[in-house]
Amino acid sequence: MTNGLMQFIHNLPAVSATEVAGVYPYSINQAGSLTVFMIKDDTEDKLVLVGEGGSDFQGQPINGLDKPVRISALNSLNAQALRHHFPFTAPTRVLRQDRSFGVGDRLGIATPGHIRAFRNQDVYPVFAQQSIRELTLTKRSFEDVLNQVTFAVFREGYKKGYGADGDHLKKVEDIEVALKLGFSMITLDCSDYIDNQVGNMTDQEVDREIQLDEDLIKRYLHRTFQIEDVTFTYDEISLKRIVLIYGKAIDFTKTVFHQFFIDSQANADFELSIDETMTPTTPLEHYFVASELVHQQVEIATLAPRFCGEFQKGIDYIGDLNQFEQELKVHAAIARHFHYKLSIHSGSDKFSVFPLIGRITRGRYHVKTAGTNWLEAMRAVALIDPALYREIHDYALSVFQDARQYYHVTTDLTRIPDISTLKDSELPALFNLNEARQLIHITYGLILNAQNTDGSDRFRTKLYQLWNEFQDTYAKMLEKHIGKHLTLLKA
Repeated sequence: MTNGLMQFIHNLPAVSATEVAGVYPYSINQAGSLTVFMIKDDTEDKLVLVGEGGSDFQGQPINGLDKPVRISALNSLNAQALRHHFPFTAPTRVLRQDRSFGVGDRLGIATPGHIRAFRNQDVYPVFAQQSIRELTLTKRSFEDVLNQVTFAVFREGYKKGYGADGDHLKKVEDIEVALKLGFSMITLDCSDYIDNQVGNMTDQEVDREIQLDEDLIKRYLHRTFQIEDVTFTYDEISLKRIVLIYGKAIDFTKTVFHQFFIDSQANADFELSIDETMTPTTPLEHYFVASELVHQQVEIATLAPRFCGEFQKGIDYIGDLNQFEQELKVHAAIARHFHYKLSIHSGSDKFSVFPLIGRITRGRYHVKTAGTNWLEAMRAVALIDPALYREIHDYALSVFQDARQYYHVTTDLTRIPDISTLKDSELPALFNLNEARQLIHITYGLILNAQNTDGSDRFRTKLYQLWNEFQDTYAKMLEKHIGKHLTLLKA
């Protein structure tokens, strides 16, 4: 501990923290007679606890001072204690706000930059947002994700409120883990219960496959439903086809809702994802799913349909903007009618459609991004350590086909320049090319888990050392990049 920090502790709260090297000035907070703040001690951040109280914090006492002082590591126990003593560090239910925006952080280092982007916006962030697949590929856990965000929010003094999303969960046991940790929303992925093969069936095959329940016939068949200036009518074949596609998914959603959410059992919001399908969600399908959820007494905060066109990872929208606009109008009207928000998944870098989303939803939306934060981290690598980036780029090319089986992308690797012909100063510009972005985007798990022949990390350790040393550079890049998303949604 430096002499300056010792003097600071002696004089709390008389001396400004900005006068002491290593103290994060926005982190100084009090709970009763206990003062807690964060310092950068060598290359590691730690908590400093001054005064009485806070017995639930784990820490090493510092002797020889005129008041009790402990130095605490950024571990899980102390993250829980922070969330208890300083509730602004715990997630809250931001889906209740008009505008919410998820920024999945695969690396656990992006939240300071995200806070910069959101600090002066009227959009509520979901800082903790990971799927099981992302957790597996990054060797992290829900607890680790939430703890990293907790410490970053405390360090930066962000008190507006943030959400935590157990994203694209398919199993009851995973939902239970996330909710017990205090995640403030769950995104239920029903893709295992959606029958994508029904779209290939003829009308005759559909007619033979199912007999409609009398109750469904009374509620939907040959009835016309009007929402704003849109009307819906179900004939027998279209109704049967929709039931075959979504019937089991609706039943599964009801089961999960009644197990965890009914009568406000969980202090969390419930999002339904039906976007993991082979074909876009039609207005008839969207209306049916929403109507059935109401009938089954299932309350959702947001619903994610699959939109027309391509929402591929880490690049702009691919498709007919006029068609997207017209279909979005219908989806937004259905969402308003049933009192939930539309959720737009794979929202990273969909700059051409953001103004449409903001306008047509009347400023009520939830958008999710994830991989674009990883791409900005890798852009920083290309800028700061070109030699390391070149090695990673070549490795990504060698494993791209392995990664591709998990993602729907149309990447043409032949359109990526041979980086041996590029100057170091030209490498960051690769991240302006769709093909190069997708190359690095979908290989993130393989890059982070690559090993040398002796079993040591090939890239992970070097990458985290670089990002730790240049964390302010990365934060500024995220502030600009995520800020562009938010600005265009308001355009």
